[in-house]
Amino acid sequence: MPQYGLIGRRLGHSFSQTYFTQKFSQLHLDEHRYELFELESPTELPALVAAHPELRGLNVTVPYKEHIWPYLDEVAPSAGRVGAVNVIEFRPDGRLVGHNTDYLGFRDSLPGFLPADLLRDGALRALILGTGGAAKAVEVGLRELGIGYWLVSRDPLRTGLTYDDLTPELLRAHQLIINATPVGTYPAIEECPPLLYAALGEQHFLYDLIYNPAETLFLRQGREAGAQTKNGFDMLCRQAEAAWVIWEH
Repeated sequence: MPQYGLIGRRLGHSFSQTYFTQKFSQLHLDEHRYELFELESPTELPALVAAHPELRGLNVTVPYKEHIWPYLDEVAPSAGRVGAVNVIEFRPDGRLVGHNTDYLGFRDSLPGFLPADLLRDGALRALILGTGGAAKAVEVGLRELGIGYWLVSRDPLRTGLTYDDLTPELLRAHQLIINATPVGTYPAIEECPPLLYAALGEQHFLYDLIYNPAETLFLRQGREAGAQTKNGFDMLCRQAEAAWVIWEH
């Protein structure tokens, strides 16, 4: 039976299995299965593939989006542009090809969240919290929409800003703030990025790539300060549909 799945280190928070199981049911693909594969290291991918000859495609989540490349035969232009892989295509000849649909899911979810005039006039500025594979996908999505941004990291040695740099003045100048870190993901729901939430207001738009919980502490504090908020569920669905197109093309 055709098998698909998700690889990562800890997958208890993931909705992907439920999403694709429901999709297979709607499409009457009764023989299709979607499984969760927790790997302690990306080096385990070849053994996983060998042990599951029915695999037809895999999703990749943290922390392996940037580290799975050596175990693939090829990367598609989308993954090359982003610098991260979240979808693995299994070619009929046995080759494994890495793709990125995260940036599509993020990019295409923004027009329904942000006012059209903000997207149109080119004045919108963003802060991306995080510098990992998810943040790289957000960067590409923002660039395609013409939105300028800064990366924010805890590490002062990285290019960009640190959280200590995020003064009230700087926050006021950046209306869109995207959490591309795993901070706040279930079960650590009482954690959030260290922002000056009191400096936020109704002119801000907070986007969290996390979807479990539906409202992270990051989003809740933004909402209480008057900001508009959005979680990552829409992005999840959009990237999953793009992955399905790759697997079934």
